[in-house]
Amino acid sequence: MAGVIVADTLQDGAGNSTAMDNAIYGSAKAWVNWNGASGASPTIYAAYNVSSVTRTGTGAYTLAFTNALVDANYAPVSGCNTDANNGGVVKLSGSPSGALYGKSTTALSIVACNSNNGSASDTNQLSIAIFR
Repeated sequence: MAGVIVADTLQDGAGNSTAMDNAIYGSAKAWVNWNGASGASPTIYAAYNVSSVTRTGTGAYTLAFTNALVDANYAPVSGCNTDANNGGVVKLSGSPSGALYGKSTTALSIVACNSNNGSASDTNQLSIAIFR
């Protein structure tokens, strides 16, 4: 049986409270941490509302959401590490050149790049959180 809870404030057992809007709008709608250097099949370390990560090319990945988001106006926040000598950057795009594609209610495409030269790079530690 489905139900509805209506509340203005949430409070924990220690008396800490927050407005209900913070819980609804301030929580990540999806997140994932994975190893993109593990070959053709990336290894997901931990995830919420992400059913799979697919490698589509060097440094390029598509994240599939378990439950569709309400729209594609979400804010992805990302981070990565390429290796000990090169910093990493995640482009929220489908290619190293920055061509944007694949941002939808069911999936997001990204490219992990070497921050020194901008080239796509498979990386061993990537994280994405989706806020809406």
